[in-house]
Amino acid sequence: MPHLFEPLRLRDARLRNRVAMSPMCTYSAEDGRADDWHLVHLGARATGGVGLVVVEATAVEARGRISPSDLGVWRDDQVDGLRRVTDFVRSQGAASAVQLAHAGRKASTHRPWAPRQGAVADEDGGWPVVGPTSEPFSPRLRAPTALDEDGIARVVTAFADAAARADAAGFDAVEIHAAHGYLIHQFLSPLVNTRDDGYGGGFEGRSRLLREVVRAVRAALPEAKPLLLRISASDWVEGGWSAEDSVRLAGELAGLGVDLVDCSSGGAVAGVKVPVAPGYQVPFAERVRREAGVASGAVGRITTAAQADAIVREGKADLVLLGKALLDDPQWAIHAARELRAAGAGEVAPPWPTQYGWVFR
Repeated sequence: MPHLFEPLRLRDARLRNRVAMSPMCTYSAEDGRADDWHLVHLGARATGGVGLVVVEATAVEARGRISPSDLGVWRDDQVDGLRRVTDFVRSQGAASAVQLAHAGRKASTHRPWAPRQGAVADEDGGWPVVGPTSEPFSPRLRAPTALDEDGIARVVTAFADAAARADAAGFDAVEIHAAHGYLIHQFLSPLVNTRDDGYGGGFEGRSRLLREVVRAVRAALPEAKPLLLRISASDWVEGGWSAEDSVRLAGELAGLGVDLVDCSSGGAVAGVKVPVAPGYQVPFAERVRREAGVASGAVGRITTAAQADAIVREGKADLVLLGKALLDDPQWAIHAARELRAAGAGEVAPPWPTQYGWVFR
């Protein structure tokens, strides 16, 4: 089996190793534009040796932002800031992806450290939100307008247009965000989607929006560019979206051009107790990889080099996505490679940047 520091090829994209920076919102954009913060924040993980840098949830529509400070790619003038990021990431030997997102009924909220929480009021720059139904996520958030078929078609077009801009910005891959209770997950989950039309009901109806988005995004990208998908593999609630649903979905979407399924979980409804523990979501990635026959990514409480390497060596996932571990240590990949090599478990290590490397010779 491959190990954590062997390359991974997805279509024509070659990742130098199996370590990825998970998309993590920093809520630091002005009018959706990437700036120096994003260049330094994301670029530091590229210089730190990861194989893939995945840019945080980036809205395909202005109304699809989680907060007023989200990144966006719904306009052409948002491309240049993202291109600065992709150019630098590539110059450091890493690949880049962007997570295309629409928050749906979870949109128009204050960023996490704001003095006030909950919905952003109109007078403070808030906006109307949409969803599969008119039910809000919680009493503190806005009640959405249920999307009609024309509105759904506009969302699909927005994803496709955003994918074309992402390609123009130089990203090596694109990820569709269908997790964490945001719009596409809202349609997938029977806990949220109670529609009785062609976008509701059983599995086929509830997954129809995602299938349409996948087809549209795949068509907007060059054939050589990989398409990733993040899902919530379980709602952790009886009667909700399940691991079995995820395996079925992954198999179908692989046939539509999805190259890797990034398996997270939860977020559809409030108040759910999730059994968080080290590697608690890895079994979802393992099932998707084994049963659906598509490459998978594992995420969630993965912190140590030995843990991450075992996930790859044991065939549980093709890619390991790190969040807090990379916030804590931007050079996690370099340090992990050194640790694994010392233990005889790794043969290939990402190099220090030239500007640092001479110090460690």
